[in-house]
Amino acid sequence: METACCRKGDERIETAKPMKRINHTIHRPMNILLLSDIHGNFPALAAIEDAVRGLEFSHVLNCGDCTVYAPFANETMAWLRQHRAISIRGNTDDRILRLLTGKSFKKPANPEKRCMYTSTFAALESAAQKDLLALRKKESLNVSSRRIGLYHGSPEDHEEFLFNDTPDKRFAALAKTCGQDIVITGHSHSPYHKYIGGVHFINPGSVGRMFDGDPRTSFAVLELGEDKDAIQVRHHRLDYDIEKVAAELKRQNLPDIYAEMFRQGRKLN
Repeated sequence: METACCRKGDERIETAKPMKRINHTIHRPMNILLLSDIHGNFPALAAIEDAVRGLEFSHVLNCGDCTVYAPFANETMAWLRQHRAISIRGNTDDRILRLLTGKSFKKPANPEKRCMYTSTFAALESAAQKDLLALRKKESLNVSSRRIGLYHGSPEDHEEFLFNDTPDKRFAALAKTCGQDIVITGHSHSPYHKYIGGVHFINPGSVGRMFDGDPRTSFAVLELGEDKDAIQVRHHRLDYDIEKVAAELKRQNLPDIYAEMFRQGRKLN
């Protein structure tokens, strides 16, 4: 059995066969790859694919902000299409969609930030445009008798920030009204797994742009056992080629501060 290692202490992902879809009737744990906030960072996404190669996934779920800030929007959207990811849109995607439909946006007004949107819009190929235009704000699915909801911010607010240290009472309130067994969100770039009010709340962190001072990419694997209560979540951090992102930002004459943000894993502007 081959082993692909994802750095999080000594944590390792055991792999056996090439990555493929599995038959839902097979009685063994079902793995689901959880992604969010890729922000056009294809080198980070490719590193994740390399690390989990061989692990079988029934689904790839992506909670939005596919584009903007790293300069690989087309490659990112192509990867999501190739792997039949179930994706929703995030707030950065919303602004790109406004541009794609002939509209503008007020925020961010800072030219240093605004140019990251306009450069992404200008670079988008037709296939990526089509994929983005098809994204919805939320998705729901039933997997192995679990009701799963995908949201960018929260079930109640597309741009709500839910952090690891958000009070439990907020999650409890959401649990009462969401009507789901598992709620997966992004937006805050804050990895967590909480079981509150009978609901599993999961944020896989940001694939493309972590802000906690650790520049490594973040993702999670959701494991569903045959028993409905058998739910496990494994969060992972992984090194990737940050300098490839920095070099492309420089080649496109985009602000230097973004390369530094990727190197530091911090939001600097």
